Amino acid sequence: MTAGLKQDANITTLPFADLTHGELPKADLAGSLRRVFVRDMVMHTSIGVYDHEKEAPQRVRINLDLAVFEGDGVQNDDISTVLSYEDLVVGTRRICQDGHVNLVETLGEKLADMCLADTRVRKVIVRVEKLDVFEDVAAVGVEIERHNIAR
Repeated sequence: MTAGLKQDANITTLPFADLTHGELPKADLAGSLRRVFVRDMVMHTSIGVYDHEKEAPQRVRINLDLAVFEGDGVQNDDISTVLSYEDLVVGTRRICQDGHVNLVETLGEKLADMCLADTRVRKVIVRVEKLDVFEDVAAVGVEIERHNIAR
């Protein structure tokens, strides 16, 4: 039998899988990332290059997907030790209510900048979709990916 393997009643156990003695090991958080996301947020915003698009707000769907550095992880079940998705939702609403933008790309960049302002965020993927542009198309839009490489 290979060194380190245990065999008992036709069951083979690897040595690192034997956690029956002592404390369970704690997860090593060094360099670990947590995914924080906002999915399918639908709201009205003033967006578009054409005159008819500037007359009334349009429905957009926004998705944010963030890779967040965990550092020391969640401390004492305290929300102040994690990136709050509530802050992302409130910030997205503020940006969408902050006046007209011509392009979905511009709105996407503003949302990415908001997310990357938190130094724990390593990467963000932002998807902005206009929902009512074409009658026979569910959505059109853009997805961008941005990184905090200097942090």
